[in-house]
Amino acid sequence: MLTYIYLIAITAESMSGALAAGRRNMDIFGVSLIAFITALGGGTVRDILLGNYPIGWTQHPAYIYLTIGAGLFTIIIARVMHHLQQLFLVLDAMGLIAFTIIGCNVALGLGYSVTVVVMAGITTGIFGGILRDIFCNRTPLVLRKELYASVSLLVALIYLGLGKLSFNHDVNQLISFVIGLVVRLAAIRWSWKLPVFSYIPGRWKE
Repeated sequence: MLTYIYLIAITAESMSGALAAGRRNMDIFGVSLIAFITALGGGTVRDILLGNYPIGWTQHPAYIYLTIGAGLFTIIIARVMHHLQQLFLVLDAMGLIAFTIIGCNVALGLGYSVTVVVMAGITTGIFGGILRDIFCNRTPLVLRKELYASVSLLVALIYLGLGKLSFNHDVNQLISFVIGLVVRLAAIRWSWKLPVFSYIPGRWKE
């Protein structure tokens, strides 16, 4: 199940990256690069941090074609993309959760501690979006919109917790996925957010 969701997710993330590049008036190369980074950046950063070589997409060249192709295709259909906004929010939520679980599995397979496994899951889930926004010169959306990174944290903790309770692997994935998806969509629907720290130098000076 996760494999199919992963392919859908990297396609959707590529398209969101292409749109972000378009808002910054980038050329075709820039669109392709941002699309690729948005889709596969999280897994790349995770593998580098964990010392997991070769990096995943280098062993699956089809992912490169898929992400860049999706980015370029977005240019063609950009005029109708606003009609697909709700669909993309759902696909993005599915991708976040799938990336998180995949990241946890990679770290578990390498024998890392629980804390590192959780961080690997979160890194896989959110870092593509962070890199996209950094390259597009804006504050990462995943850190200031509705619950996003915190959903990745929740999914990682549930997944590991159910694993410790010896749940069947497939059942564990399904439960973690459903809970994460419900929480993320609810956060979008009702604009759930974490408390915001707003610091203005000199504001409290007398």
